[in-house]
Amino acid sequence: MNSPDSKDAPDNTAPSDAKPAAGQPASAEQPDPAEQLAAAKKEAAENHDRYLRAMADLENYRRRAIREKEELRLFAASRLLEDLLPALDNLALGLEAARQPAADAKGLANGVELVQQQLKSALSAHGLKEVNPVGQAFDPHQQEALSHQPSAEIAAEHVLKVVRTGYILNGRLLRPASVIVSSGKPVKGPAT
Repeated sequence: MNSPDSKDAPDNTAPSDAKPAAGQPASAEQPDPAEQLAAAKKEAAENHDRYLRAMADLENYRRRAIREKEELRLFAASRLLEDLLPALDNLALGLEAARQPAADAKGLANGVELVQQQLKSALSAHGLKEVNPVGQAFDPHQQEALSHQPSAEIAAEHVLKVVRTGYILNGRLLRPASVIVSSGKPVKGPAT
């Protein structure tokens, strides 16, 4: 036993900041470097696995989007075509009637006109609108002027005649109307 008066006795208490000896386990506050390395490797492997899965999901999404876009492109017109089939059937009936020996030209013309109306109706149900601007001011954004012609009835720079009908699909010009534009009242030349 050490007495408080004894100064020569060795101190057997270890300082609190001393490191453990080589064979002793580390304290709970500092993990073993091998354990840290193993935990880091495990976390890196998990992150790499998540990365690979995310890349595979992205690639699957890209392939699915391409496939769906292609299917949409292939079958986008199916509704329109289904609506056009009755008109095609009626044209076949009209051709059959025209080949009969006693075919009536007026009846055939009426039948073709009905098929035309059926086609126009089917196309307008899908957003197609005719551009037929007779008597309206010439619009170079929707019409193509083929020529100018004098007219006493139609004002200058207004459409006198439509040569080929134009079409707009859902607000976008599909084909401009080909028109003849009025140059105004005819000018009387000097009498000779």
